[in-house]
Amino acid sequence: MPRYTIDTDEQFEKTLRTLANGGSKADVIRRAVQTYSYLKSQVPHAASGQRVSITDANGVVLKDVILP
Repeated sequence: MPRYTIDTDEQFEKTLRTLANGGSKADVIRRAVQTYSYLKSQVPHAASGQRVSITDANGVVLKDVILP
C-alpha cells in the first residue's frame, strides 16, 4: 500500500485527532477522500463551486456545501 507524508498545522492535527476519536487517523483521511470523491462523482461535469445540500427528513436544507 502506498504511503504519503503531509505537512499539517496544529489545528488540522487537533481536528484529525477529534474525528479519529481514539481510532486511526489514516481511516479518517481515507473516509474523507472517499466522501469527496463520491460527491464530486455526482456532478462530474459541473464547474467549480457546485453545491451539495444537507437536508432533514422533510427536505429542509440545513446546510449547503460548496465543492471546490
